[in-house]
Amino acid sequence: MHSPHKKPQKGFTLIEVLIAFIILSFGLLGAVALQAKAKQASFDSMQRAAAVALGNDIIQRIRANDTIDIIKDYKGVIKSSANSNTYSSCFGAICSSSDIAKLDITQWKRAIRASENTGTLDDATICINPTSVADTGGKGFNIEVIISWQGRQEFNANAVTGKVTCGDKSNNKRRLVVLTSYIYVRS
Repeated sequence: MHSPHKKPQKGFTLIEVLIAFIILSFGLLGAVALQAKAKQASFDSMQRAAAVALGNDIIQRIRANDTIDIIKDYKGVIKSSANSNTYSSCFGAICSSSDIAKLDITQWKRAIRASENTGTLDDATICINPTSVADTGGKGFNIEVIISWQGRQEFNANAVTGKVTCGDKSNNKRRLVVLTSYIYVRS
C-alpha cells in the first residue's frame, strides 16, 4: 500500500539515462579527438622517415662514387619543384665519376618527386654540403645533407633548427632533418 502523503516518482529513470548519454557523448568526442591527433602524429613520422631514407640514399650514392673530385658535383641546393631532366649518358656507356654524380642527382630528384606524389614531403628543399677534411691527406670529406619540407601543422623552431638555412626559414610549418656523415675515398 502506498502512503497517502507520498506520491510515486515518475521520470527519474529518464533523467539518469540522459545524464549517462551526455557522459558517453563527451567520452566519444574525446576518443575521436585522440584518434585525429594520432593520425597527425603518424603522418609526421611518415614524413620524417621518408626524409631520413632519402638523405641516407644520397649519402650512399656519394659513398659508392668514391672520388675526391666529386665533392663539387654533389654540392648544391635541390628543390623538389625543380624539373628533373633525364641524364642518361651512363646507360650502356662508360662513365666518369662526374657523369655518375649527375645521374645520381637526377635519379634522386625523381625519388623526391615520387615521395611527394604519395604525400610524404611537400615543397622539399635539399641542401648537400660536402667539406674536405685536411687531416686525411685529401682522402676524405664530411658531408651534411639537410632536408627541409613543409609540415601540416605549425610549430615554433628552437634555437638550433632556427639557425639552419636550408629551405624557407619564414615558414612556421618547416620541418628539418639533418644527416651528417664522413666519407673516406678509397681511390
